[in-house]
Amino acid sequence: LFRSLDEKLGQLNLPGAGDIVTGQASNSGIAQKIAEGKVGGLFNIKSVEKIREVQQLAVTKSRLKIPLIFGMDVIHGYRTVFPIPLGLSSTWDMQLIERSARIAAIEASADGINWTFSPMVDIARDPRWGRVMEGAGEDTYLGSKIAIARVKGFQGNLGDINSVMACVKHFVGYGAAVGGRDYNSVDMSDRMLWETYLPPFKAALDAGAATFMNSFNDLNGVPATRSEEHTSELQSPCT
Repeated sequence: LFRSLDEKLGQLNLPGAGDIVTGQASNSGIAQKIAEGKVGGLFNIKSVEKIREVQQLAVTKSRLKIPLIFGMDVIHGYRTVFPIPLGLSSTWDMQLIERSARIAAIEASADGINWTFSPMVDIARDPRWGRVMEGAGEDTYLGSKIAIARVKGFQGNLGDINSVMACVKHFVGYGAAVGGRDYNSVDMSDRMLWETYLPPFKAALDAGAATFMNSFNDLNGVPATRSEEHTSELQSPCT
């Protein structure tokens, strides 16, 4: 079947599932969009029942019957809660960190989650930045090792029923926002970029990370979400 332009755009649409937290998932506004082929996946929908219900809509009611993908911020555990990533990083125990991600993946996938927006591999050296807790801290070597461990833990044998796709974030330089202000500009030398901030992303890529997330800043005046220069240089499979 040929997809219309609206359906192609719909496959890129990943709305939050806020309007189906309560009540029947099939009666929500999002459900109507799913039936019309205007949604490719849902973000932060939780429970087997709701996920099954909206997936049934996608594969029976939409014209193309393409299954939805379900993503969630599984940052430090799903049912079982682990220390925040910054806390886990202080252990320097890669087996423990990989195991915590594996447990999270098993629990999340059992609920129907396919995709986690983790690990965050941003190097962060300004304590004023509020998202320091979500990463591995200020050390590039440690951050790279943890990136590998968490990608392997989340993905396992990718394609197995108890695996979830990792989404490595935020590409690139997000942890170096000027003044520690979130979403702010980043200003750094090429040497700092290549030696300090890029290695964890390369490590995650080499570990088989399925997807990457763009950062929300500009890097030396170039928006991270629209950079032909950096895309051509780095050849990154950012999603």
